[in-house]
Amino acid sequence: MMDFELENAVAILGRTPELLKTWLQDLPEPWVYNNDGEGTWSAFDVVGHLIQGDRADWIPRMQLIMSSGGIKEFEPFDRFAQFEASKGKSIADLLSTFEELRQANLSVLSESVLQESDYERTGKHPKLGILNLRQLLSTWVAHDLNHLGQIAEVMARQYKEEVGPWKVYLGILGD
Repeated sequence: MMDFELENAVAILGRTPELLKTWLQDLPEPWVYNNDGEGTWSAFDVVGHLIQGDRADWIPRMQLIMSSGGIKEFEPFDRFAQFEASKGKSIADLLSTFEELRQANLSVLSESVLQESDYERTGKHPKLGILNLRQLLSTWVAHDLNHLGQIAEVMARQYKEEVGPWKVYLGILGD
């Protein structure tokens, strides 16, 4: 277990766009666009979701927390906005957009010059209630890692039946 430290958080947040670009750009389309069926996300969908988070979630909520006054309520985040926002775009488009947004957001984060006491400042999530800046920024990191794992899972499951009996050794393939 690690305690939150901004430097460690940025080490992950700054690598996610390049990791995704290296991983997904120029792959054959089935790797990028296949999902596990209705209600599941492809790698393309996940990248679109990460873009929406960088546009409307992490930094806007941090800025709200850091603004003066009492506890402010966050705007609800549309966790499915990527389906409309990504229409007509390629994975290369999304990867480029994500990289630009993430760089801009990390610049805002860096320019904020946060003090230790700032991490205890709070905002109100529409469903989760009161939370602090440390929790928000920690969640941003865990969110990236969660969705990287989600991409690995959906891609691995494309060969779920093809691996034959080795499936018993590949936990990523599920039951």
